[in-house]
Amino acid sequence: MRFPFTARNLLIAAVIALLVLLPVYTALSGNAFFLTLFTRILILALAATSLNLIMGYGGMVSFGHAVYLGIGGYGIGILAFEGISSGFLQWPLAILVSALFALVIGALSLRTRGVYFIMITLALAQMVYYAGVSLSRYGADDGLTINRRSQFSGLIDLSNRTVFYYLCLALLLGTVYLVWRLINSRFGLVIRGAKSNERRMRSIGFPTYRYRLVCFVVAGAICGLAGALLANFTNFISPAMMHWTRSGDLIVMVVLGGMGSVFGPTVGAVALLVLEETLPFLIGKLGFPLFGESAARAAEYWQIVLGPMLLAIALFARGGIVGLLTRTGRD
Repeated sequence: MRFPFTARNLLIAAVIALLVLLPVYTALSGNAFFLTLFTRILILALAATSLNLIMGYGGMVSFGHAVYLGIGGYGIGILAFEGISSGFLQWPLAILVSALFALVIGALSLRTRGVYFIMITLALAQMVYYAGVSLSRYGADDGLTINRRSQFSGLIDLSNRTVFYYLCLALLLGTVYLVWRLINSRFGLVIRGAKSNERRMRSIGFPTYRYRLVCFVVAGAICGLAGALLANFTNFISPAMMHWTRSGDLIVMVVLGGMGSVFGPTVGAVALLVLEETLPFLIGKLGFPLFGESAARAAEYWQIVLGPMLLAIALFARGGIVGLLTRTGRD
């Protein structure tokens, strides 16, 4: 198998190299901030990759995808609160419950199309969100602190930040490979065909509803895994994990990196979260000579700068960052 030296492939190789070597840099420099930041990036990239499976390849724009992130997190937090800290029980249960919720939500929403599909996924996700708000035993709107991370009988120490980082990276790369295998299989061809022309796919004998539902459940299960990682990373769960604005963040990551690209969500997650951290600093530094102390206050509203950047990507790079580099390589 040949991998030509295109701008797209070089970017992907650079991102993977960065992610692999980052703990080495943090160990040598003693700066643990980057390890914390990129651990969060990896987890959200995993969730965005699951969304890309249904949105980028299946054309199913879910505005409630973060609900599985919250369900996976609550699966960890509730069991930990009740005294069950074994990861061998917590993680499979979190993934299973996320998959079951995806089955229910998908069975209802996939009977609709377009804006109706978007609104149904949003409405059902918000119902789960408000159910989380009502769980007074588990902190309700204030959330719940997880006092002990998942235990794996000494096989994996999640308290070690480097080990936890590499676990997140391994799960992300494994998920990317799984998605790549799925979309290039007969199953994936049906999903992509249904996105293009579902009526034609049904007319030649494919039960597209069942295929799309299975795809929806797989994406929900993967996002539930990301939720389990996020709960262990933050040692905290709250209904905010599954709010519709978090779903919007995941959509932005997919669109920014490139819908329908296997590595697009990872590139988008890195770009978005790095911009979130660097833009306030850059605005303050660059604006200080011109505006003085007002530049520091302006840095608090860094989204004003991020918004036009995302708009430019949407208008002039329809395939996101990866798509832009792919077209550049062809020119």
